[in-house]
Parts: sequence; structure tokens; C-alpha cells
Amino acid sequence: MLEEYKIDKIRETNPWKYVVLGIIIMMCLGTVYSWSIFRSPIETLFGVSTVQSGMPYMFSLAFYAFSMLVSGKYIDRFSPKSMMSVGGLLVGIGWFASGFATNIYMLTLTYGIIIGIGVGIIYGVPISVVAKWFPSKKGLVVGLVLTGFGLSPFITAPAAKALIEGFGVLNAFKLLGLIFAIIIPMLSWFIKPPEKPLIMVKLSHEDESTTTQDMIKLKSFKSLYICFVLGTMIGLTIIGMTNSIGVDLIGLSAITAPLFVSVFAVFNGVGRPLFGWLTDKLSYKKVMLLSFSLILSSAVLMLFANDGSVLIYAISFSIFWMNLGGWLAIAPTSTLLLYGSTNYSQNYGVVFTAYGIGAIAGVYVSGLLFDYFNHHNAIFYFIISLCVIGIVLSQSMPKE
Repeated sequence: MLEEYKIDKIRETNPWKYVVLGIIIMMCLGTVYSWSIFRSPIETLFGVSTVQSGMPYMFSLAFYAFSMLVSGKYIDRFSPKSMMSVGGLLVGIGWFASGFATNIYMLTLTYGIIIGIGVGIIYGVPISVVAKWFPSKKGLVVGLVLTGFGLSPFITAPAAKALIEGFGVLNAFKLLGLIFAIIIPMLSWFIKPPEKPLIMVKLSHEDESTTTQDMIKLKSFKSLYICFVLGTMIGLTIIGMTNSIGVDLIGLSAITAPLFVSVFAVFNGVGRPLFGWLTDKLSYKKVMLLSFSLILSSAVLMLFANDGSVLIYAISFSIFWMNLGGWLAIAPTSTLLLYGSTNYSQNYGVVFTAYGIGAIAGVYVSGLLFDYFNHHNAIFYFIISLCVIGIVLSQSMPKE
């Protein structure tokens, strides 16, 4: 339920600087989305299968999601500087230690678990800070900060490719670790919440908000949760295989494929404010239907792709990446619309665990399918089936 507020603004010469700093930090964290650039070199270096090469990426996303649930309880207890410094050091250590990995399991520990926990500790902090500086523009500024995470591969994918080609994949991990261990804690020193909270005096009726304990009992929560799992399963599966599909199926060169990843990252970033705005303007059920329908159409289109089908690849994967960004706006906006704002942080912390489940299930199952059938069409049939389930489930959601 939307509320009208009278806002007593406090002075800050330029609070938008916190939005900019948040975007930069999120771009560092979002380098995890560039895993497809590392995947082929890792498969060659360690001699592992598609399922095994997806393990570091899968674990990183899962631990990021679940550690965010835990860290969200401490955002208001510790300073942003403290939390982001600790998280930034963990991210840097994870990347740097990945450069010493001797097998896929050690890499899963360093890249997957350590980096994932570091990202989860930081993720909610800049979002929380900018929301406090702009209480009347929360949706806008939070969307802008999250755009940094989605847009990250636009810069980090070609940068990672250049580092791999110039220094080797393990040394690329070490260099990125050093960079992140310096940049993230350093920027965190300049991010701070308002010294006094912005006073928000409600002018209309009381906020109707559902507690987390009550929320998880509702049928609408179960439907939203499963739809979010499906949306992230699809998106994270595709992101993890974008580079390899471009090279192996479409016939792109090892130089050109990362450039496409960078372009797709723009759509991932744009998808967040776009689908957030659509959810506000339409309804969550209509936007979920739109998202699953777009993904389904793109997966069907990819069934006709072969060597040289660059246009089909560009259109389909732009839509895939845009919709992953879209679900990271649909889910929080739907949580707010369905269950109110008072318990939003705790409620969305629970909903966001669906992201971790989607990461594990999507990457693992898609890897198994590709290893068994040895053809990318198996992945697209898998995505089509998930979309059909998502369409049916989302349109039968009760409005509670």
C-alpha cells in the first residue's frame, strides 16, 4: 500500500555521491556475473566437466543470497564502513586465493564460498544507506545502485578477458583480488547514513504490513517464492553459459564473445528499473506473465540458432539478461506491494533466499543436461518448461 509522507529533509551538500559510490561498489561485487569468461579456461586448466566448472559460480551466488539474509539483521547495528570493509576484504581474499587453486573444489571454496559471503555482507549496506538519504525516492535510488551490479560485466567481462589473455586465468584472479581488496574498503570510508534520521510523518492511513512469520504461511508467498526461484534459475543458468554458447554454438571468436557479454550486461542493468516501474504501473501478476512469456519466446528462438546466427543470439540473450535484472526488481516490488513496508527488510530477506536456490538448481541441472545430451538445445527446452510452470503459477497467485 502506497503512503503519502511529509518529509523533513536534512542538509547534505551532495547526497547523490552515496548513490555513485554505491554503484561503483556494486560493480565490483557484480564481477561474479562475468564467470562465463573464466569458465572455459578453468575447464581446460583443471580438466573438468560443465557441471563441475559451474560449481564456483553456483556456490558464490548461493552463499551471497543466504549470507545476505543473515547480514541484513546487522545493518543497523554496525556502521556501513565496518560492514563493507569486512565484506570487501573477504571479496578480495576470495579472488586472490582463487589464484592459488589447484583443483575445482579449492576454487569452489575460494570463489564460491568466501567471495559469496563477502558479497552478501556488503550487498544490502549501500542500498540501506541511500534509502535513508532519499526517503521519498527509495525506488529510484535503490534501483540505480542495483544497476551497478547488473551492469558490472559491461566493464569487468572484457577486463577479465584481457587479464586472462595477458597473465593467465590464475593470475587474473590474483590481480582482481588485489584491486577489490583496495577499492571496496577504501570507498566504504566515504559512505555514511544521515546523522539524524529523516523525519517522515505519515499523512494518510496506517501502514498495513505483514510480519515475516505470517507471510511465510500465505499462499501468495509460496507462489511468489517459487516464481522467483524459476526466474533466477533461468537467468543465472544463461549468464553462466553466455560466453560458451556464443563460442560453441554461434561460432563467435574468443575475442568477440566477451564483447557480447558486456552488451548483455547493459540489458541486465536496464531490466531492474524497467521492470520495477512496470510492476508499479501494472500489477505483479501481469509483469510476471510478461517476463516468463518473453523468456519463453527467446528460448524457442534459440532452438533455431546455429553457427552464424548472431542476430538470434543477440536478441535472445539480451532478453534473457534483461529479465534476470527484471526479476531482481519484480521480487522486491511484489514483496512490498503484497506485505507492506514496515517489515520489508526481514520479509525480502526471506524472499531473496529463492535467489540462492535458483542459483544452485539452475546451474547444476543445466550442467547435467548439457553433459548428458552434449547439445545446448537441451538447456533451452529446460528453460521453456520452467517458463510454462512459471506462467501457470504466477497467474494463479492469490492476492492476500
